[in-house]
Amino acid sequence: MHAGVTGPLKNSGAIVARALLLLVIVPVSVAQIMPHEERFIGDYELVSYFTFPEQGPARDMQYIGRLSYDEFGNMSGLGMPIDLPQTEAASQPDGERVIGGFAYWGRVSIDNKERIVTHHVEGSPMVPRWVGGDNVRHYEFDRDLLRLSLKNPEGRITATLTWRRLQ
Repeated sequence: MHAGVTGPLKNSGAIVARALLLLVIVPVSVAQIMPHEERFIGDYELVSYFTFPEQGPARDMQYIGRLSYDEFGNMSGLGMPIDLPQTEAASQPDGERVIGGFAYWGRVSIDNKERIVTHHVEGSPMVPRWVGGDNVRHYEFDRDLLRLSLKNPEGRITATLTWRRLQ
């Protein structure tokens, strides 16, 4: 500071420096918390679904599907084997329910630190026992891809679904 500055302006340089520091620090902190919630919002198509048995190679489940997250904290997910229409036509009598796939919806909570998204299931016509439960997924973003992995209690990945954001 100049020797001639006194009174309220004497500390103005320090105040400006602190304000600038806050402008730099606060957005970085908010950016570290918010982008993941915002990045989820949108519609996705299923690119791949692999399961990883304890022994043996990974298994491609050959699924198609859609996943949606909205700005209000809701989600819905649908998936089925690619060949389900042909399988159903060849093997199911008229009027019988077809087994295969998933369909559910509910609220979402996101743990950015652990990179976990939890689907709090409110409805699930294909797997009714999911209703009222939580489907916990470990997430990873890679450009327009969202990978959701399931882990067993020991922490081993047992399945990964890769979703591509629809444009």
